[in-house]
Formats: sequence, C-alpha cells, structure tokens
Amino acid sequence: MADVTMPQLGETVTEGTITRWFKQPGETVELDEVLFEVSTDKVDSEVPSPVAGVLTEIVVPEGETVDVGVVLAVIGDGAAAPAAAPAAPEPAAEPAPAPAPAAEPAPAAEPAPAAAPAPAPAPAPAPAPAVEPAPAPSPAPAPAPAAPAGAEGVLLSPVVRRLIANNGLDVSTIQGTGVGGRITRADVEAAISAQREAAPGAPAAPAVAAPAPAAAPAPAAASTELAAVVAPLPANARDTIVPLNRIRATTADYMVESKKVSPHVLTAIEVDYENVERARRAHKADFKAQEGFSLTYLPFISRALVDALRDFPHMNASMGNGELIVHGAVNLAIAVDLNFEGLLAPVVRDADGKRMRAIARDVVDLATRARAKQLSADEITGGTFTITNAGQYGTMMQFPIINQPQVAILSTDGISRKPVVITDEYGNETIGIHSVGVLALAWDHRAFDGAYAAAFLDRIRTIIETHDWEAELQ
Repeated sequence: MADVTMPQLGETVTEGTITRWFKQPGETVELDEVLFEVSTDKVDSEVPSPVAGVLTEIVVPEGETVDVGVVLAVIGDGAAAPAAAPAAPEPAAEPAPAPAPAAEPAPAAEPAPAAAPAPAPAPAPAPAPAVEPAPAPSPAPAPAPAAPAGAEGVLLSPVVRRLIANNGLDVSTIQGTGVGGRITRADVEAAISAQREAAPGAPAAPAVAAPAPAAAPAPAAASTELAAVVAPLPANARDTIVPLNRIRATTADYMVESKKVSPHVLTAIEVDYENVERARRAHKADFKAQEGFSLTYLPFISRALVDALRDFPHMNASMGNGELIVHGAVNLAIAVDLNFEGLLAPVVRDADGKRMRAIARDVVDLATRARAKQLSADEITGGTFTITNAGQYGTMMQFPIINQPQVAILSTDGISRKPVVITDEYGNETIGIHSVGVLALAWDHRAFDGAYAAAFLDRIRTIIETHDWEAELQ
C-alpha cells in the first residue's frame, strides 16, 4: 500500500484543489501515469502516480482544497478498496477550514445594524462618528467571502467558500453531492446557473444593492464591491452560463488588483524591423532544421529588451513597501495563452546571461509545457519583467496590465510591410518597403516618470534596428 499525498508545487504554494481524478477506485495505475489534476493559485498541473498498482481509495474528492502533504489517495494491490473510507478524512480536513473562525469578525460587522437604529433624532451628533467608522468597514469586503450566508459550522473548501460568497448564495439552500454530503464546486456552479436562469431571482441583487448608499462615502475603494453589487443581466433561453475556471478567476482577481494598485501609463514607439527581417529570411530554414521550431520576432525583441534593461535597471524592478526593489538578474516572464481558456506567464530565468538562441529555446519549452499543464509553480513565479505577445494576430497596439509586483510590461504587436522614409549617410531621403511594428510599454508611474519610460523604449528600438543579428544566429 502507498499513500498519494498533495505534492509541493512551488516554494510559495501551501495548498491545492483537486479538480479532476483520472482514475477511479479499482482501476489499475501505471508508474508515472497521470493520476489527478491539481489547481493552485499559481498553476494547474497534472500529477503522475508515484507508484504502480491499483487505486484502492480516493480520500480527497474533486473540488476539495487541502494542504501540501495531506493524503489524497491510496494505491495498493487491489485486495481491498474501502469505498466508504472517504468519510474518515473529514476530521483530517478540518485543519484547513480552521481559518473559518477568523471569518467570525463578520459578526463584528453587526454593530452596523446596531448603528441603523441610530436614526433617532436625539443623538443627531452620534451619526457623524457612526458614519466616520464606515470607511474602516469598506476594506472589510475582503474577509467577507470567508463567511457566506449560513456557512457557520459547514465545512467548505476555500474555492467553494469564495464562489458562494461572491454570488451571494445561502449555503443552507445548496445540496451537497460530495463525500459525506459535502458541497463541491460543481454543486455551487449548478446553484449559480439555476439562480441566473430564474429571472425572478434578480430581486436578490437589489437586496444587496440596498446598502450601496451606505458605501457611497467611499467610492474610491469600492471597485470590487461594485462588481458584487451590480446585478447581471437576466439570462434567457439563448444564453449560456459559463462558470470561470480556476485560472480565469485568479487572473481576473490579479488584473483588477493591479489596476487598483498601479497608476498605469502607456508609452508606445514604432520600430523598423528590417534589420531583423533580413537575418530571419537568411537563417529561418537552417534555424528550424536545427531547433525544431520557427524563428519568430519574439526572440529578437526579448534579446534587445534584456540588453536595454542593463541601461535602465529601474525597469527590472518590483514595488516594495514605499521602495523600489531593483533586481540584479533579469527573470523574463512571457505571457502564454492557454487555448483561449486562461493565461500564464512562465519565466525564463537569468535571461540576461543568455544569447538569443537560448532564450528562444526556453520560451518554446515553457510555452509548450504551459499548454500541456506540465509547469511547476516555481516556473511561473519570480519574474522581474513581462512580455505579452499579441503580434501574431496582427494587432496595431494594445495596453497590457502590469504583472504585479513588477513595474512594467511590454506588448509586442503586429509587424507588417509598410512604406518608410530611408535616409542614407549623406542625408538623402528615399521611400522603401520595410517591416514595421509597434512596441507598447505599460508602466507604473510610482516607479519612474515618462522620460525614463520613453528613453527605455528608444533604447530597445535602437538595439533592434542596429544590432548584429547575423552574429547571434551563428
């Protein structure tokens, strides 16, 4: 018999959610055969079996979140398959929801109702102090998801708890189909769909919206609260309800938070890629034969970016607590689309010590494994600067959102053949056809000013247009 435990999927990852079991009790499992899929705040990963044998017991069902090291399943010789065993782990899982008592500050919000009777005319001065504490509760919506209605005493995973709270559901109205009657993610998503399909259910939203006037004094801090207050359009027969997957939901949270935290500014510059294009045309056939993948513009831009960061080190930095942390190494994060289902930014470590060909290899390897769900959490953390590449779709220019806590992100947009003015060494001007595109930089105005950002982009352009790319490809 061998226990299968929740793996350590990264230095900063302490828990994971089982999103899918690929085997069921009684089925044979081969060594290194994919056994289950686990989702963390960082990445979704397919985890192989550490041993060969027969899956005799699944301890943690799909939709449940547990700490690293917790036993998830048992693999043996198939002699015994305790189907009812999953009920036993209930107490073992309790340490995870232990933080739920921390949500008991929610009752602390009940003084607000106590303040509601304060409309008594006599204590007219008292309402003023009562209103002043209101800004303090405004940040409180963050813990709120930890205590959805009717959740007291109910064992819920963090993912399930958040879904219930964000959609204003009452736990007591949800029928659990998990082990021991537990509420799973699928149960909550079904309840959300049912709520939206019933148009009359919309009145539930106004019930939440009613307190909005009280929150009005602090609109600046109410961006996330607003999303919870605004009722969705009622669904009809032609609509399809698509619950957000783990990566989509996590990305949504990060993007909203980034826009709240960083004063975003966009600076863009047009680049003549003809110098790059000549090298690509001359070497693309040999490059693909040697490396097994096509030679795109991205490795050239990445290499130019890394060189430019040496001259503008404050771009390769993170925001700290009232300070700018300038990083010594360039860990280049490359945004990778996961078949339109989400986005990850795996990291090319120590890119400042690599030539263009090595960077190209790392980018292709990371992107391939990202789409196959084979990345570890460590491979998508620790980035110091990010590139997002929408140019393959011919974009003119996009305004990307900063990957926190970094201070800038570069968008590489579409490159196309255009007429340009060419000036020779004597100052004579002619018209020629060159490959031209835009580089757009979104940056955090807390870290530096526009002149620094513009000079940085100009440095990247100069490197792209003048570097000896032929030597890079030898």
